Amino acid sequence: MDENGQRLLGSLDTANIQAAAIPMIGPGLTVTVTDPGLSKDLSDVSKQRVAGGQQIILDRDLQLVVNSLWASGAEAVSVGGVRVGAGVTIRQAGGGILVDNQPITSPYVIVAIGPPKGMADTFDRTPGLQRLRLLETSYGVGVNVSAGDGLTVPAVSVRDVNFAKQIG
Repeated sequence: MDENGQRLLGSLDTANIQAAAIPMIGPGLTVTVTDPGLSKDLSDVSKQRVAGGQQIILDRDLQLVVNSLWASGAEAVSVGGVRVGAGVTIRQAGGGILVDNQPITSPYVIVAIGPPKGMADTFDRTPGLQRLRLLETSYGVGVNVSAGDGLTVPAVSVRDVNFAKQIG
C-alpha cells in the first residue's frame, strides 16, 4: 500500500474511534454504583438503610458521572455495557434506567478508558463523584472507583436510518 493509502487508513481509524464505531481496550477507571439494599448477600437486610432496597440512583446521577469522566480525560465510556457516544441517551423510563433504550439495573457499572492516574486524580474532584459520595453518606448507596488495565468498552450499536417516503 502506498503512502496515500496508509494516510487514508489512518484517517479512517481516527474517524472510527471518534464515532465510537469500534470497541476499545485499554487502561482506565471502573465506577460501580449500587442502590442500597442490594448486596451480594441478598439475605443481609442489616445493611439496608432505605426500606425495601428502594431505587435511589437516577438517570441524572449517571449522566453527571459520565460527564465528569469525559471531563477527567476519558476517551471512551460505557454504562451497563452500552457504549456512550453521539446520540446515545441515559434516561429514566418508569422505574428503570435506559441507556440507548436498553434497560440497565443496579449495580450500575461505568467503564471509562483513558489515562487512569490522571483521570482518577481529576475525577476525585468532580461534581459526579461528589454527588455519588453524598448519596453514599445519605442513603447508603454503594460507590466503588477502581483503576484497571485491559478494560473493554464495546462499539456503539449501529442504527438503521429511516426516511419518510412520499406515497401517492
